[in-house]
Amino acid sequence: MENFFIVLLLLAIIGLSNVLNHLVPFIPVPLIQIALGVMIAIIPFGIHIPMETELFLVLFIAPLLFNDGRNASRITLWKLKTPILLMALGLVFITVFIIGYFIHWLIPTIPLPASFALAALLSPTDAVAVSAMSSRVKMPKIILHILEGEGLMNDASGLVAFNFAIVAMVTGVFSLLNASISFVIIAIGGFIGGAFLAYIIIRIRVLLRHFGMEDVTVHMLIQILTPFVIFLITEHFHLSGILAVVAAGIVHAIEKDHEKSPKVDLQIVSKSTWTVILYVLNGLVFVLLGIQIPSVASTIIKDPLFNNFVAIKYIVLITAALLILRFVWIFLSGSISLRIQKRRIAKLSFRQIALTTLGGVRGAVTLAGAFSIPYVLEDGSPFPERSLILFIAAGVILLTLIIASIFLPLIAKSDGDKNEVEKEKIKNWALIQMSIAAIRAIKNSMNDENRASALSIITSYNKKIHQLRSGNEEESSNAVKNSEVQIRLKALEAESQYIAKLGKNKEIDRETAYLCQEHIHRREMAITNQMKYRALVIGNTIKRILIRILHVLSPQKETMLQKRRKQYQKMVELKIEMAKAAINQLVKEMSSENKDILYLVIGEYNEWILILKKIKDKHTSKINERYERELKNKAFQAERDALQEMFEKGKLPVELVRKLRQQINIREVYWIEGKGL
Repeated sequence: MENFFIVLLLLAIIGLSNVLNHLVPFIPVPLIQIALGVMIAIIPFGIHIPMETELFLVLFIAPLLFNDGRNASRITLWKLKTPILLMALGLVFITVFIIGYFIHWLIPTIPLPASFALAALLSPTDAVAVSAMSSRVKMPKIILHILEGEGLMNDASGLVAFNFAIVAMVTGVFSLLNASISFVIIAIGGFIGGAFLAYIIIRIRVLLRHFGMEDVTVHMLIQILTPFVIFLITEHFHLSGILAVVAAGIVHAIEKDHEKSPKVDLQIVSKSTWTVILYVLNGLVFVLLGIQIPSVASTIIKDPLFNNFVAIKYIVLITAALLILRFVWIFLSGSISLRIQKRRIAKLSFRQIALTTLGGVRGAVTLAGAFSIPYVLEDGSPFPERSLILFIAAGVILLTLIIASIFLPLIAKSDGDKNEVEKEKIKNWALIQMSIAAIRAIKNSMNDENRASALSIITSYNKKIHQLRSGNEEESSNAVKNSEVQIRLKALEAESQYIAKLGKNKEIDRETAYLCQEHIHRREMAITNQMKYRALVIGNTIKRILIRILHVLSPQKETMLQKRRKQYQKMVELKIEMAKAAINQLVKEMSSENKDILYLVIGEYNEWILILKKIKDKHTSKINERYERELKNKAFQAERDALQEMFEKGKLPVELVRKLRQQINIREVYWIEGKGL
């Protein structure tokens, strides 16, 4: 029962991390998940999950790398094979040698073989961490392909080098020739073995289909079990299970491309199932990493023999050495790649080299390998500085993640945002995709009863799409954005002054004046502070629900309903006059510099007036209003979902996402207030 509770808790943490990331999108999900894992480990719940390297590799890394192999572009990988191999093999062994000696020089108490073992653990980039980081940053495609290819292969080379170093440390025996031959056999054997096993599994699936077994569930189960089976079999023969699952993924991708009669149902189920599996496994990797960190750190922090400041200094210096070596190697290997490939690929710029350097984040594979370090040597003596090695490994992982989180977006931004025209195209494209998503959501909810309301909303979205494709959108520069905010605030100020004047002249009562000022405050919040606005909307929704419940339960509900209807009609009339006051003020503010923005805001106010007049004149519109409200809410949510999806896939910069979310909030608050919700 305890294990079941822990699993539920971990899954809840993964869900919570994505909710938090939605609120603070500038913090990457991996860091949030690590932080939540640390909190769970610190809070005295008695939760302890030991890190078992073999179980971790087969349970998490095998399916994740298998999926990466299935989705990797084989043409691109082949085209970039030279730089990828130089990174996945050359950089790993150079790192083991140079950083190993550097660690031994920096910390003499760590013997040279153990220093090589630590360097081997720190040499490979984590494919899961790279994928998680790159999905949040708009990076050049060539950099993404190199990082993906490197992440697919360098885990194997790093772990093999680590195992050789550990054997040398434990037994005191090492042969470079034997190690080199063993590495070639392990790597090539693992890759070929994985491809062969994948081919066998594919033949089994085809044979089942020939026997008439088209059950999607059975075929999906075989597909899920494939990476685990292949990893375990190849590891049983002391070959590289990591390269085996990568090869298996590539073979499955080839089979998918050449399959003559692919089952549509299987493709749909496969995509949905793997989406859930990857979502859970990616989250668990970083949550488990966070859970391990306190126990690793406490050993060093509480030990009086260690100076905490010096231990942290080791982490900073080793991380800096790793980044410098990686930068130099990428710079030098770029020239080597060009000579070998006869300039079939472009030379990387300084910014692209920096992106590739910072994209080499370390992840949970490094820490899992560190936990596999034995406690004692062959002669029974303790493994030297094992706790310090674990502490340094965990520190380097965190530091590389933090550095990448801070600097990757900054460097990628300057590389991606070429000019204002390009930004405008991206913005218009995003708005079109959001509108298409809203139309799709409305169509899915359309029926005979709400058809009229649905077609009306769809028409407005189609009009917006037409305008966007015609290029009739306002400019998106910072100056224009700030000007638009100021104009909207001036319009709201005019509304506020109009209400204050009515209250002063006793033309409206204090309660009505308060409700109008609250309405203005909500719209101001939508413009200036999105998070407070969303909290305010949620609070007001709860308050309205409670008021309606009280109305239903009240013995004088008929009298209260009549009073509410009169107040509602009066508020509609006041909102129309407030909008007119805002328009009059905006007309006075008009100049040649701001007329485009003013026309836009005035147009919104005129649209709002038309909506309010329509509501005022309606007598039998409650049912249609309910349908319209439900559909419009779905449309707004569909826009937000589409925007979030584009952001998570790295297609939009965070600044544009914030602006578009703000625009959705502004339109939503106009709609809500216009309907008197």
